[in-house]
Amino acid sequence: MKLQLYVQQVNGALEETSQSVLSSLPRVLRDTQLLQQEALALREKMVVVKEEIEKVEKDTASSMASLERIDRLKTDLQIAKQGLHEADNWSVLANDVEEVFESGDVKAIANKLFSMQKSLAMLINVVDYEDKKLQLEGLKNRLEAMASPKLVHAFTAANLEQSKVYVDIFNKMERLPQLLKYYHNCLKVSLVQEWHKTIELAQDENVTYWLHNYYDKLLSSWHDQVKWCHQVFPNASIDVLIEVYTDLLRSLDPDISECIEAILKQHSNAMQLSLLLELKQITRHFAVNLSGAIETSSHGKLQNQKLLSLAQAIYAPYVPYVTKYYVYETAQLEHRLQSMDRTQDDLSETINVLSLSISRIMEYANEANKRCKLFTDGCGYPGLLKSLNSYFNKYLEKYQAAVRKLERKKVKHEDWNLFQMCLTLMQTIGELLGQIQQFEMSLVIDITEANNKLQSSMGNAFNQYKKLLLNVSSQTELDNLVASFQKEEKTILDSVIKSIHKLCSDLHHATYEVIFAPIFTQLLLVQKAPAWSTEVNQITHLSADLPDYSFAPQEYITQIGQYLMTLPQHLEPFLLRENPSLTQALKAADPQYAQGLTESGFTGILLEIIAKGTCQMFLDQTLGICQLSSAACKQLATDIDYLGNVLEELGLSLSENLQHMSLLLRSSPEDYQNSSSGCNARVVAAVRQMRNITSSG
Repeated sequence: MKLQLYVQQVNGALEETSQSVLSSLPRVLRDTQLLQQEALALREKMVVVKEEIEKVEKDTASSMASLERIDRLKTDLQIAKQGLHEADNWSVLANDVEEVFESGDVKAIANKLFSMQKSLAMLINVVDYEDKKLQLEGLKNRLEAMASPKLVHAFTAANLEQSKVYVDIFNKMERLPQLLKYYHNCLKVSLVQEWHKTIELAQDENVTYWLHNYYDKLLSSWHDQVKWCHQVFPNASIDVLIEVYTDLLRSLDPDISECIEAILKQHSNAMQLSLLLELKQITRHFAVNLSGAIETSSHGKLQNQKLLSLAQAIYAPYVPYVTKYYVYETAQLEHRLQSMDRTQDDLSETINVLSLSISRIMEYANEANKRCKLFTDGCGYPGLLKSLNSYFNKYLEKYQAAVRKLERKKVKHEDWNLFQMCLTLMQTIGELLGQIQQFEMSLVIDITEANNKLQSSMGNAFNQYKKLLLNVSSQTELDNLVASFQKEEKTILDSVIKSIHKLCSDLHHATYEVIFAPIFTQLLLVQKAPAWSTEVNQITHLSADLPDYSFAPQEYITQIGQYLMTLPQHLEPFLLRENPSLTQALKAADPQYAQGLTESGFTGILLEIIAKGTCQMFLDQTLGICQLSSAACKQLATDIDYLGNVLEELGLSLSENLQHMSLLLRSSPEDYQNSSSGCNARVVAAVRQMRNITSSG
């Protein structure tokens, strides 16, 4: 029932609304019709008004043109009248000016000339305008000459009131630039005198003291002059001061560069860079403070080119020294090397000293990198790299001398002490190589960061060190260095890395010869072995039919075998345990160490190299034997097999040529041709000749 009641109420409301809308529709239609009629009437009135305006414009055009012509005539007449008045006024002023000049009253003369200047502006179209202009310029020159002594005195004495008067006079005469030149010269002369006083009052001191004091005076003077100039000529104060300081720093006498050169001559080459670094830091401190003062005074609204000129004037004395930076750095690094030179007669002690010196050598290299950042602000890296390459290569000469000592100590018998010194030196060189490669990577990062910093500071004139400290060719050299990183053509310490690799290779060869010496000595006895001498062959010719086990290896090969079996225990202390430095040196010395490790690590590779050398020399020696009896053939085969067994015990194998030789030595003459199939032709021919077997070919 409630729902029905609500429905009835809603229906009732809808019906009332509909009735209301229907009853109001006729009124809405009437209003719409009235609006339409009014719009049509307004449109007709607008057309009528437009026609009336066009008619008025047409009827009054000639009248307006006449009025404009009359107005122009009136204006021309007024100008002519004013011109006649000013011409008359000019004549009066020109006649009176001499009397005013005789009075010597600068203000009165200036007012008179200013009046003549205003009159001349109205006479621009008269015939003798240029003559009058020249006359006025001559009078201005007379006034300037008359006022200049007092003007200079006012500026020199920093008389604020008098200076303002002269600024006003020169400004009215349109000669403010000339007045600024007077101020420029007065301040420059004053500051040059301060430089002379600084030197004279501290003649016993050097340029370090002079610069420190003079820069303090320049900063103090800057703050005073900014306040003074702001009151005297506020619109140009900072620009004028920047120009004065730029000119001053370029024209000091004696020049800062001369003072620096004089003090450098008093010090050794090794000390010169430290002195230059100290002076550069004093100058940099001044530049930073002055830059901050300028920023505060100008609120950043200055021409960057003027600031750059000022910054270049500040740093100009150091440009030639940054250009020759590598000379000074090389001298300092060489001095460091010389301080480490202590001749050691004992080879073991020499190797120990070299090992201990690596940390100091790298410390000196890092110090050089820091000096480069401080002295050249990252601009001198090409020079630093030249110095470092020279420095490291000179240091490597100590290792080369040690290797030569090792080579001279080689003996023909086993010398495990010398062998251990070889591997210890190899390990030391590997450590050096790792340290230099790590240093090189950090150096690349530093150079890249320094270059990015130089690029990002292009907006601040005082931080554009490439322009401040480098000449054009040095800038190009720095750009080429950074570009070479991207091309990855070579490492930045390329010559050093190559020298170390060559050193590793030479030392590895010397180490190999030390290890191989006892083998070499025994293998030289192969051709003289008693088993194949003619006398023995005649005695033992009946033993050719004895079985193979009746033959025992001869002494020379058993000596070699015993020596080879002892090698691993001598290599283990160095090669079996983790030894990154030795690993790196061996990889640099011989590509075989970098091709992949065996289960026995570098021990296996070194033994394999020795085994190959042993097999090759054994083969070469046996190929030199002219003739062998049947028993001697079995004896040689037994010797070869013995070597094969020893190598097998070490996890190695006999060379193919020796295996073939052993086979051919045991083959019967009838089967020789078949047995030689697939064997080395040289071995086949040599064994045939030894055994005196006729070729069936």
